[in-house]
Order: sequence, then structure tokens, then C-alpha cells
Amino acid sequence: MEKIGIIDLGSNSARLVIVNLFADGYFMVVDELKESVRLGQDMERDGFLKPARVAETIKTLKMFRKLCDASGVTRIIAVATEAVRRAKNQRSFMDEIQANCGIKIRVLSAEEEAVLVYRGVINTMDVPKGIVLEIGGGSTKIVYYNRRNMLNYVTLPFGAVTLTGLFASDGLKPEEQAAKIEEFFTQQLKQVEWLQEVDPEVQMIGVGGSFRNLFKISKMVHKYPMDTVHNYKMPVEDFTPIYDMIKVLDLDKKKKIKGLSAARADILPAALAVINSFIKYFNFDSFTFSGAGLREGIMFNQALPLTVEKPVADVLNYSLSTLVKYYDCDEKHIEHVVSLSIQLFKQLRVLHKFPRQYLRVLKVAAMMHDCGMRIKYYNHQRHSWYMIMNSTLYGVTHREIVLAAFTACCHKKEDINMYEWARYRDIVSEEDLEIVKKLGVMLRIAESLDRSHSGSIKSINCDILGDSVIMKTEIDGDASLEIRDAMTASTEFRKSFHKNLEIL
Repeated sequence: MEKIGIIDLGSNSARLVIVNLFADGYFMVVDELKESVRLGQDMERDGFLKPARVAETIKTLKMFRKLCDASGVTRIIAVATEAVRRAKNQRSFMDEIQANCGIKIRVLSAEEEAVLVYRGVINTMDVPKGIVLEIGGGSTKIVYYNRRNMLNYVTLPFGAVTLTGLFASDGLKPEEQAAKIEEFFTQQLKQVEWLQEVDPEVQMIGVGGSFRNLFKISKMVHKYPMDTVHNYKMPVEDFTPIYDMIKVLDLDKKKKIKGLSAARADILPAALAVINSFIKYFNFDSFTFSGAGLREGIMFNQALPLTVEKPVADVLNYSLSTLVKYYDCDEKHIEHVVSLSIQLFKQLRVLHKFPRQYLRVLKVAAMMHDCGMRIKYYNHQRHSWYMIMNSTLYGVTHREIVLAAFTACCHKKEDINMYEWARYRDIVSEEDLEIVKKLGVMLRIAESLDRSHSGSIKSINCDILGDSVIMKTEIDGDASLEIRDAMTASTEFRKSFHKNLEIL
């Protein structure tokens, strides 16, 4: 295992993430530090990074260096984006950082930055065609892809910090400033010719700190029960009231908004104006948030160099495999339980009638059903529920995560906490409860059929005869423990499928 530090020096903030790289192509973030440095502030006048901003940045990078050294980081990858890219005093700035912090900064080209943002998104989201909007402090990136291939990109040389500075005027009300930014940004979009050729079925994906702050505000407004920004979907009808509320407030009132970072309060209206302009230009009715971007693009390149050429083939499977390894689960047992669960799902389809999408839910639950044992064996299904709800899972929607967590909670017995279920009523429905119970009993049987972790039951063949389901097992060795354990689920099976269960 190698521990690396990734520093992303942007126009608004500097971020450090510390990452464990595992030998078999997986990675896990183990620490993070963020500081608002406003490096790009006041650059519009003469193109120079200002001394006060440089001093603040060096102070921050010294803290980053100290944390890296204390954490046993063996290699630091530091990149800078738009503000440093445009700075006339770029060379002296980088030399000063090298001398004071011992950190070598690489300035990304606009294309390199766009490609890394794309890789962060494409390797963590199962969206076949998308247009990515990433709003930084000093630039705004738009990346268009289809069939997991990047088709085009543009980097516009202004972001939330620079737009706020450009349109700051004592004579304009806050809402008038927002309107000016919208008008300006729309004109910039009209000048990008390839945007007119974007597939009308494309999905909008939002990346960056402004989107993360927007998620926090939306979570507070709607009492959304999940803390996961990645794959959060926001209808425009939910975005518009938030934008309308924020754009008319003065700075002091904006700082009091729950969920809004005080360090971003002054620049968020500009970012929201950009989002609103983008939505109107493409006539989107919703957009999806990505919690992964440039830094994750670097992580994938470091952990899995093949992603430099092409993205991971199966986003969900890669994500699940990472967690199985990280939680030190029995991989052979997990693989066997997943196989048996899939067999049961397919052979009982005539009874449950679920579309194929629920197979993804069952797969997530099957792969992570035992991860709760990292906390405690007893009642570990409840710990697995919590870990599924709070782990970094890519390639699945929030609804699928909730369903999978409750399904995993049933793999020892039907153990659904109805108080917890009620908390997610805006994500799942009453009908979903019956789906979870059916998937849960399938997972329970599959887990029982590998009770000794020996793989003695190779396959299952189900016959549905009258009021019974006959499960015929293909066995290699003694499977009496497995069959006996699986039969303890017969009561729940009868309640869910209205059939008696026999296992031969």
C-alpha cells in the first residue's frame, strides 16, 4: 500500500486529500483538509496574484505539508488551475512555494483540467451521456460526453470569484447583479458553437464546491435524510426557489443561511446565476450532482493507470469491490452469495415480477451484507445497514442505496426498523417495503446456502409447483448445515411469496 497526498490549488480554495493506494488497483480517501485562500481574487485588474493571497496560500500549503508528513505520505501530487495558469507572476509564485513548502506545483492546462474532471465523473457515475458543468473560483468548465467518450470541452475564463468581482457595483441590487451575470454567461454560451449540437437527451451533471453547498441548502430546506451529495438529483422546480431566495439577500443575511458556508456566501449567488443560465439555455428540468471531479480523476489515474486510456468498465462493481477489500470481507463467500442471490432472483421472477433494475439493489446488498462484522458480529446486519448508507458507493442512485441497505438488514432475519424506514419516505414508497422484504428473504436464503463459507452448494434450480417452491441444490460435499439454515427462512418466504419452501 502507498499513501499519497493530492493538493488541488484552485482560484477560491485549496484542498488536500490523503489517499491510500492498494496494490490491486483500488484506493480509499483517509483524510482531507480544505482552506479558502481566494488566490484568484482581484486578479482582473493587472493579472498578478496579490501578495496577501500568496502569503495565505503559502501558509495553507505549509499546513498541508505538515499533515502529509505526520500521516506518512510518501508522495505529493500538487496541481494548480485557472488562477495560477493566468498569473503573470506564475513562475515566482511556484518558486516561492517550492522554497517555503517543499512542494512542486504542476500547472494544469485547460485541457488537462477538463479531462481530469471528466475522468472523476465517468468513473463514478452510471450516466451514459452527460454534460458536466464545473464552476470553479476562476473558471467554468463544460465537458460533453456520450457513450463514455469525451466529445468536447470548453473552459471559460471566469468563475464564481471572478464573476462576483466583475459585477460588484454599489449601484446594483443583489438580484440585479445576478441578472447581469446570467445575461453575460448566456452570451458566452452562445459563442461556443459545439454546444448547439449537444444531444437533447443529455443529462446535466454539476461538479464543484458551489454544487456541494447547494446540496447542503437543499438538504436543509427539504429535510433530506441522506448526507450523500454524489448522485443527488435536483429538479429545477426545487432549485429555482433557493436561487430566488439567495439572490436578493445582502451578504450578512446570506451568511445566516443554514447549510451555506460562510466562506462561500459572497460568491454563491454568482455560481447559482451560472447554473440558472445553463439550465435555461438547455431547457433542463433537473440536474444531478457529482461528488467526484478533478481530484478523483487524479486518484483513478494513480490507482488504476488504465483509466488514462479508458474508464472503468463497471462503475458499480469497481466501487463494491473496493469496499469489500477495504472492510476485509471474505471475498470468496461474498462472490458465492452474490451468485446464489442472482440465481434466486432470476428463478423466482415469475413470483416477484421485479424488473432487472432491482438486481442491482440485490447485488449491492449481497456484496456488503457482512461488512457490519467490522464493527461487531452480533446484529451485524444492522451495522451493515449503516455502512451501506454511509459508504462511498458509485454507480447507484440514492433510492437504490436505501433499498440495498434495508435488504442487507434482512439477511439474518427480517429486521426492518420502521422508524428508520419512515425517515426515508421521500426516497422510497410503501410499495418498496414489500420489495425489500422479498429481496431480503432471497438474500437470507443465499447467505444461508453458503453458511460454512465452503461453497458446497454450487447452484440452485427452483420449481414452482402449486403452493410450493421446490429448491433443488447441486451439492459438492455435505450441505446439511446450509440447507438446515436456509429452511429457517421458510416463514418469511411464505409471508413474502405466499408459497411454502422446500429445499432438496
